[in-house]
Amino acid sequence: MSIRDVYIVDAVRTPIGKFGGALASVRPDDLAAHVVRALVDRSPALDPARVDDVYFGDANGAGEDNRDVARMAVLLAGLPVTVPGVTVNRLCGSGLEAVIQAARAIALGDASVAIAGGVESMSRAPWVLQKPERAFPAGHQQLHSTTLGWRMTNPRMPAEWTVALGEGAELVADKHGITREQQDSFALASHRKAAEAWAKGLYDDEVVPYPGVELTRDECIRDNTSMEALAKLKPAFRREGGTVTPGNSSPLNDGAAALLLVDEDGLRETGREPLARIRTSAVTGIEPQLFGLGPVAAVRRALEKAGRSFADLTTFELNEAFAAQSLGCLAEWPELDPEIVNPRGGAVAIGHPLGASGARLAGSVAHQLAAAGSGTGLAALCIGVGQGLALVLER
Repeated sequence: MSIRDVYIVDAVRTPIGKFGGALASVRPDDLAAHVVRALVDRSPALDPARVDDVYFGDANGAGEDNRDVARMAVLLAGLPVTVPGVTVNRLCGSGLEAVIQAARAIALGDASVAIAGGVESMSRAPWVLQKPERAFPAGHQQLHSTTLGWRMTNPRMPAEWTVALGEGAELVADKHGITREQQDSFALASHRKAAEAWAKGLYDDEVVPYPGVELTRDECIRDNTSMEALAKLKPAFRREGGTVTPGNSSPLNDGAAALLLVDEDGLRETGREPLARIRTSAVTGIEPQLFGLGPVAAVRRALEKAGRSFADLTTFELNEAFAAQSLGCLAEWPELDPEIVNPRGGAVAIGHPLGASGARLAGSVAHQLAAAGSGTGLAALCIGVGQGLALVLER
């Protein structure tokens, strides 16, 4: 059996909304449907019935995104009912996992045309109530927020594995001696690069605003922030000696992203030039509390599989869950030129809608490679509970 080449024909995303912000009134299944519809409309030569499957990442799935949000997106987007959909969950890596699974299906000949993406509405993530162990309890019951992080934790889990995500970032800062000033400087650079990219129109080809919502740019970018303003923020996770603050962490967000993937036959049917070709991917595990360093081994493995090195990369989208986490990864890749990392800003500024972020990164790399005309790009994320995921693209 021959392995088929897999091409990214197009990639779109919504502007990323802040928690309780402009997109908070939009259901996650509607966000997903919007990017699916936009993606199909941008390739009018392709019959939507030719889409063999739709893969969507979704980290929570506890609210309006339940019941297989990928299939809901297909139906709400008006695609033929014959188009199936599957929802995948690798927490923060879910959107990239969807891209990888769709690419794998095409490479193996199980599909010719697929849509892959991700969605998350952290604003609309519900509270959940566990069923009582016995009927008619007399006491109060606890509601758990599904917005982010550990909840209803299994008591068999070692305590050091289940620390808060921000404390995990502090542990990475401890491990690599990363200072508060370094984290704030990294965050400032993220905001400045994102604001500059928007001002230059670099996101015009990929961002599709949600109809009826007055949001045309990522909502969390702070154009006028400064080191002085960031320094005023208090540590969010360690009261004594903490360095991780809301200013050097990614915010809570809402958004969706989607990519159109095809083989050679599908490419001919679209009549379009591809943005990039998918080369390799890799996933690895690490101690859960050090999840922030998850991409370190995954990136090295993906590059090795592709027969490439850091010197071959022209762009690298690394999800900025926390500045400390990103700086920790960069410290373990001394061969990497940091100037090629997140050239259009990262998640500290743009935002991190969990299930959508991986698809956003892959789409951004594809658009950057297309703009450059050639090169090798990489997308990678750290993942809660201790994993790393990476994807290599080429043009």
